[in-house]
Amino acid sequence: MESSNPEHFFETDTQQAKRQQRAKKKENAFGNPLRMSSKVLAVIPDPKKPQTAVYTAESGGRVSRVDVETRTTTAKYTGPSTPVTCLATTSTTLFAGTWDKSIWSWDLATRKPGLRYDGHSDFVKAVVAARLGSKEILISGGADKKIIVWDVETGRKLHTLVDASSSSGGMMSLQSLAVDPVLSTGDEVVVVSASSDPFIRRWKVSAAGYSQLPVETKPGGEEKLTIQEHETSVYKVVFDVTGEDVDLWTASADGTAKCLLREKNFTAEDVFEHGDFVRAIALTDEWVITGGISQVINIWDRTSGKLHAPIDAHFDEITDLVVLRDPTGRSDVLCSVGIDCTLRTWPLDKKGLEGVVEEIRAAADGVQKKDEEKEEENLMTAEEEAELAALLEDD
Repeated sequence: MESSNPEHFFETDTQQAKRQQRAKKKENAFGNPLRMSSKVLAVIPDPKKPQTAVYTAESGGRVSRVDVETRTTTAKYTGPSTPVTCLATTSTTLFAGTWDKSIWSWDLATRKPGLRYDGHSDFVKAVVAARLGSKEILISGGADKKIIVWDVETGRKLHTLVDASSSSGGMMSLQSLAVDPVLSTGDEVVVVSASSDPFIRRWKVSAAGYSQLPVETKPGGEEKLTIQEHETSVYKVVFDVTGEDVDLWTASADGTAKCLLREKNFTAEDVFEHGDFVRAIALTDEWVITGGISQVINIWDRTSGKLHAPIDAHFDEITDLVVLRDPTGRSDVLCSVGIDCTLRTWPLDKKGLEGVVEEIRAAADGVQKKDEEKEEENLMTAEEEAELAALLEDD
């Protein structure tokens, strides 16, 4: 019978090293991991208790509300039979995009299922909620290369956004959406989209229609409709609400995270070389935090741009990061989730971070020492090797 054990298949040295490294990290307790029932693909703060609770999107087709202080799952939102990829909330409603091409909704308090929003022809990858006048709207992006605007109350499709730029070659699978809090008004919502191409697009949505916002107008009158500051797919876009200018931050498959300055038509000012695909980015007034396929959370000093603390604890890809802010003045806490089915939290004050880094370093040194001792135990002297060779020849 053919074995399913990956050790019995042909593997490169790099693949073997990665698998062995993951096996060593699997049981670590750094970040006080909460083991979830399936892979965690996204996380957002609970709008009612943003300092202590989060909602998680899970590959098992469930959304969970987790109290990060008690480390308990306090509510489960069920219904989908396919992975849940993305989440959004209003003050009363939870929305979840899924692989079944639809967006599910539930009442936050009662967990009672609400409307399902059907209109995409492939996986739903991103959702954000906003308001147009008195109307609540939902904006979704899918692997079908579509952005759809929905009336939350009726479930009716209001607009389907189409890229008008010929220079970008057409919008690819959507990855992330973010509402611009500066340009959005009571009657218009400005949303930024990122996709599996290097181009970032801005859209102005109203009740009557939509338009693609130009980044700048060239001397001849030609409008530049897209932002290109990355070499390939952009996985995340987020506005920095902690800064005065509310600049746009990005995370990309080209291995970098960037700050795109609003006052300079969203051109890159600061670049953080995370390395490998960067799936997630989070911000405080002191730190820039990145994570992705490398399994390492990198915490960068925002002023100097230097790496302050690498946290190597997850044993598979990091999918999302969120900062939990306490209005009472307690230090911020970082929540990280990943393909390893864990939710972990990390202090963001300098003393707490130093303690975490030292704990992980000490544990790694201990493992290395044990491995070296084991290797020494297995080493034979020259006389022992000669004796073994003689015995084998006699056989």
